[in-house]
Amino acid sequence: MQRFSALLQRAEAVLARVETLLPGPAPEPDWNAPAFRWREGGLQPIHHVAPLELEDLLHQDRPKALLERNTRQFLQGLPANNALLWGARGTGKSSLLRALLTRYRGQGLRLVQTDAQALVDLPRIVAPLRDRPERFIVFADDLSFEADEPAYKALKATLDGSLETPPENVLIYATSNRRHLMPERMADNLEARRVDEEIHPGEAVEEKVSLSERFGLWLSFQPFSQAQYLEVVAHWLERLGGGPLDEACRKEALQYALLRGSRSGRVAWQFARDWTGRQKTAQTTERDVRP
Repeated sequence: MQRFSALLQRAEAVLARVETLLPGPAPEPDWNAPAFRWREGGLQPIHHVAPLELEDLLHQDRPKALLERNTRQFLQGLPANNALLWGARGTGKSSLLRALLTRYRGQGLRLVQTDAQALVDLPRIVAPLRDRPERFIVFADDLSFEADEPAYKALKATLDGSLETPPENVLIYATSNRRHLMPERMADNLEARRVDEEIHPGEAVEEKVSLSERFGLWLSFQPFSQAQYLEVVAHWLERLGGGPLDEACRKEALQYALLRGSRSGRVAWQFARDWTGRQKTAQTTERDVRP
């Protein structure tokens, strides 16, 4: 018995040392922050989110109106849907989430940003949000999966398919360049079969669709025409104080888009910043050399 007691004491001493090496519980996040970022182990507050007004997002009126309506329902405690924003790159999908936060932060809206790989932790992400008075949108940006990824299965279960009821104060808004969030290959079409003059898709296609259809709201974002692109350039030039969209500026804006291979809101914003910076630098230089 003495030997057993001594062994037990030694075991307790070893456990005490091990406990000092283990990380303690994650500290409570600052819930006054407007947004959070999920990092392994907990929510990190984001205190400085660049404001963006809904009026600054041009030529996406329909998806903007539908998502704002869905978000207002959510903030009022009414039924609302998880949303998938898909379409051409740079057309304002993630910017729309930031603009909604700018407008509705005062009504309790908060964003929780996560990447695709971290979606395997979705149950851990939403657990501390469940009993909070704020309304949280888990923002998963630029999603794309392969069918065997654990994050893909975790997202499917969280959206619709888990026995546990999702928190009433949490929605998932995801953005992607792909409508079905997964690569679509020619081989998938070979599985289609014809039954009584009807075409039935194969299992691979059904699997791809099964994830995206779990989002109750689908919003498509279309690429800009040349005229729309130039209008967005003019809008940001006015906002930034870069002067009017004259013929010289128009020509450079089109060349800028051609080199980037895209006419989008993002490219328009980037050109407007570049043009405005050059114009103001030239004005400063001219004042400095003036006698």
